[in-house]
Amino acid sequence: MIDTKVLSLIKVCETGNFTRAADALNLTQPAVSQHIKTLEEELGCKLFNRTPLGLKLTQEGETTLKYAKRMLQLNKNLNEDLKSDRNGIKNLTIGITHTAESNSSTEALANYVLLHENVKIKIITDTADKLCMKLKSYEIDLAFIEGRVSYPSLKSVMLDTDSLVLAMSTNHPLSKRNSVSIEELKRERMILRSSKSGTGSLFLSSLESQNIHIEEFNIIMEIDNIQTIKDLIRRGFGVSVLAKSACLDEYYKGKIALVPIEGLSMIREVNLVYPNDFNHNEIIADLVSSYHKTIRNNINYK
Repeated sequence: MIDTKVLSLIKVCETGNFTRAADALNLTQPAVSQHIKTLEEELGCKLFNRTPLGLKLTQEGETTLKYAKRMLQLNKNLNEDLKSDRNGIKNLTIGITHTAESNSSTEALANYVLLHENVKIKIITDTADKLCMKLKSYEIDLAFIEGRVSYPSLKSVMLDTDSLVLAMSTNHPLSKRNSVSIEELKRERMILRSSKSGTGSLFLSSLESQNIHIEEFNIIMEIDNIQTIKDLIRRGFGVSVLAKSACLDEYYKGKIALVPIEGLSMIREVNLVYPNDFNHNEIIADLVSSYHKTIRNNINYK
């Protein structure tokens, strides 16, 4: 269904010139050139500038390419949905932020699949902002994201609330405390998530609300992988500020100690996010139910 002119635009951008794009599309070079010319006439703007380094998209070209890729993804989604309708199989691509990957979200999805044998789920892990972009471009169907999402084209259902805590080895001198002060924390070797992550951003904003700067802390490492951070603090290399939900398994097994930080309110929502035009309300309801059931089972199990 997708217009061949759109395919030509995408392929020219991928290959860098008309000739290679034509070879990839099994077209002649003049045909690809004509496709781009026709697109420019239809849109009333220039898509490319020719530079000594090759073709470069104009600002209008960048915008057009963004929508072209979205059209290509929608066409792919259409074909997959039609195939699913014929075969009785539904394919869902679901995004999960790095912290959500370590809490109940993946287990809830596994439980959902157990109850819906005709459903196949593909999971993509990324930052909250990038997952929202993928939702807007229809690269994924839904996403489990920590924090509030404020995009007009996206809806969300709050699944839970989570909080950030100080995580450390059970042998650490502060591990038996009911709370830890900011001044005590400044003396610790800290291993933190990236400031661009939801966890890192919430910690930074909480400090800033108290007029405290991150430079006042002894940060020895910055790591994006939560499991790596947990392994390091468990072995006594430092302490970290992590989402409580991401550490519960190690906490209940006595591998990690979790202690609140005095004066910092670091509570956030866990949301199921989806595009406004996602019309499968039964899937949303079933995923919410699966998440809550997973939480209850884990609490009872512990």
